[in-house]
Amino acid sequence: MPPKNGAGFSLKDHLFNKRKVQYLADLFRAADADFDAKSFVKQATRPFKSLELKERIAHLAVTLEDFLNDDFRVSAKQIMEALPPPLDPRKTDDDFGDFILAPLGEYVVRNGLSKRHLKLSLRTLKEITQRFSMEDAIRHFINAFPDETLRELEKWSTDSNYHVRRLVSEGARPTLPWSGRLAVDFTQPLPLLDKLHADPTRYVTRSVANHLNDISKLEPTHAISTLKRWKQESVQQQDEFNWIAKHALRTLIKQGHHDALKFLGFRTNPKIDIENFTVARKRLKPGEVLEFAFDIVAERDEPLIVDYVIDFVKANGSLAPKVHKLKQLTEKNGKRVTLKKQHTLRANATTYTLYPGTHRVTIQINGSAYGTLEFELI
Repeated sequence: MPPKNGAGFSLKDHLFNKRKVQYLADLFRAADADFDAKSFVKQATRPFKSLELKERIAHLAVTLEDFLNDDFRVSAKQIMEALPPPLDPRKTDDDFGDFILAPLGEYVVRNGLSKRHLKLSLRTLKEITQRFSMEDAIRHFINAFPDETLRELEKWSTDSNYHVRRLVSEGARPTLPWSGRLAVDFTQPLPLLDKLHADPTRYVTRSVANHLNDISKLEPTHAISTLKRWKQESVQQQDEFNWIAKHALRTLIKQGHHDALKFLGFRTNPKIDIENFTVARKRLKPGEVLEFAFDIVAERDEPLIVDYVIDFVKANGSLAPKVHKLKQLTEKNGKRVTLKKQHTLRANATTYTLYPGTHRVTIQINGSAYGTLEFELI
């Protein structure tokens, strides 16, 4: 998934610009002296200013069609010969690769999505994904040729390269950011996760957890039962399994789903009291900080997941709740802990717009609400 866009920062220009296109052209030129790198760069970058990020990926793939061989059997070989060295196999996480290679996957989809070229296309994607994740491209093949592609992904699930193994989970996620939905039932790729959840690499297990989190939004009981089965099998290290389970159930935790909380060892009726819940300032402007504090007093030892919910005013005046993580702790019997939080009300957030009106902040512990206070956004 691409990095988040910040204020005053153009993600599309950062990922796809003339320098990046020149790098891509140089890769092909190094592999084939006849590749017209200069013309490719000129043609590829000419309409960039008017194109959004995904449009630039598609445009680069279309442009490549004018410079590579018309026969996909030949152009696939041209692509593989032009690829840079694989990503460092000694790393174990956060090594996504260079986005300028994304158009290669789009090219394979446009020119190799056929029964005739299926084996070659999958082999090509397997090579590219060791340089940049082909999670979006592989989904087109799962939809078009589900049985054949899933059988190939089963083989990849034990590949020595962790980027290939991650693609098996990430590409088969029910709802993948920036990508279209899969046509297959979400249960079909589950046997692949049965293998991958025991993977030694966090990059892979994070994808497994995200995959299961997708499933939890569709069928919560299926996600929880899958985790219960994996727990009984005990094939993953305990600490890593605990991390997978918590990350996989994060949406259900925010929703206060009782079975999910219970599975993770949290009581849905903790014996606690909330005292001294206060908001520092009750009139705020966009860009300013909402600051609040409260005490938790426990009547027994209690593992707690503490969140807070802000009810944002929408354009039509209604409220939209958004859950935020605050802290996970184990509160001891009779002890008091004071928690404080400063939440910046970002005026230029990319995921929501701030509107004036009466907002609310609620303390949520183990899925239940423990007090609400109002504040005014002016």
